[in-house]
Amino acid sequence: MDKTLMTAATGLSAQQRYVEIISNNLANVNTTGFKKIRPEFQDLMYETLRPAGNTQRSGAEATNEVQIGGGTELVSTTKQFSQGDIQPTNNPLDMAVNGEGFFIIRRPDNTFAYTRDGSFQVDSTGQIVTSQGYVLEPGITVPDDAVEVKISRDGIVGIRTAADAEEQQIGQIELARFINPAGLRALGDNLLEETSASGQAAFEQPGSNNTGDVIQASLENSNVDLVEEMVNMIIAQRAYELNSKSVRTAEDILTTATNLKRG
Repeated sequence: MDKTLMTAATGLSAQQRYVEIISNNLANVNTTGFKKIRPEFQDLMYETLRPAGNTQRSGAEATNEVQIGGGTELVSTTKQFSQGDIQPTNNPLDMAVNGEGFFIIRRPDNTFAYTRDGSFQVDSTGQIVTSQGYVLEPGITVPDDAVEVKISRDGIVGIRTAADAEEQQIGQIELARFINPAGLRALGDNLLEETSASGQAAFEQPGSNNTGDVIQASLENSNVDLVEEMVNMIIAQRAYELNSKSVRTAEDILTTATNLKRG
């Protein structure tokens, strides 16, 4: 019965983690550029009570092994990088990526991070930055006298000023692409960082090599599906209840066995 209790305990722990992941997905349903997380579980080691090919008392050879599993565990969480809906905002500095690429962000320690959140603005020096003040890389500075900012689908940033109606190019947005974006590590603040699992970032001009286009005056919504997450929540809740019932059943059997011995 100790094995039953331990196996049920792994199930309770796994389903608790599943609920935590679902809760995080639901909490970020309105987070710009958020990508939902999918948990991955695997079964634990098995105890072999009778190996295949073992001769039984009848003289026949058993064709199948007798194995009892040890439960389950959470082995990884994978971000799902399916495209979110692109919503117009009418803010010229808002940008969405329609494709696989990521905006490149320079952090205060001069390391790079990556994001799908294109809600940019300008700081006191005119640089284009994120909501947290991190600089968009390559750095682009919008002059004080700019009356219009235009960003093409291939990332070219141009302005018009009150003194000159002709468009002037002031920078080129680049996007990062990864062989395995699911291997990126989430840092919070809508930022991701490169890992050995994601592979090195390839910096590309928007529109090339499946990197995707830049859509001005738009933002990418979260790709969380509310109906799917609610269904997953119900499944996780039912699984948790059944694992807790296994614990109660094991306890009842132990109590019965103890009473038999006393009798």
